Amino acid sequence: MSKNILLLNANPKAESLSRLLADQYQIEAREHFDVRRFDLPEMDFQPSLDSGYDAIQPLEPCLQDFQEQLKRADHIVIISPVWWGGLPAKFKGLIDRAILPGSAFRFEADHPAPVQLLRGKTARIILTMDAPPEMLREQAQPVLTQLDRFTLQFCGVTPAETTLFGSVIFSTEAERAGWVSTVKTLGAGGI
Repeated sequence: MSKNILLLNANPKAESLSRLLADQYQIEAREHFDVRRFDLPEMDFQPSLDSGYDAIQPLEPCLQDFQEQLKRADHIVIISPVWWGGLPAKFKGLIDRAILPGSAFRFEADHPAPVQLLRGKTARIILTMDAPPEMLREQAQPVLTQLDRFTLQFCGVTPAETTLFGSVIFSTEAERAGWVSTVKTLGAGGI
């Protein structure tokens, strides 16, 4: 059985380093694995969860597809920039709108711990940022806490492997080529 990989380019810009890295991951991974890819700039949805969980907000088709592929995936790969120490707003909107009770987790009776509906899945989070190399881990930590611990792990995904690239703004062509090579290796291994 082939591994099912959900690949998300979570940069809302149409052209970006995240897109390039997602392209390279997909090229390598599709040789051995079933890859379902989502590019945030091409997803048309209302990013605000206007009523929280108090009312059902119908999902746009791209969010329905994202939810289905999330359930189907064995491995989740997220490539995102870190902006102002956090996630891009549209990416946060994707999380708010698509990772919902009944789809990724659910609560039962009066028990405060969720039933995790994404158990058994693995993940890799690849983050790009403009921080200097010695500050990458520090700048990435709030995003990793939110995205890995309080989103993916909350829903049952095993703790994510992480890959950090930076400083993007001051990177050389050789450094960027090294990042692409690293992502190609990850894609070839489906990791």
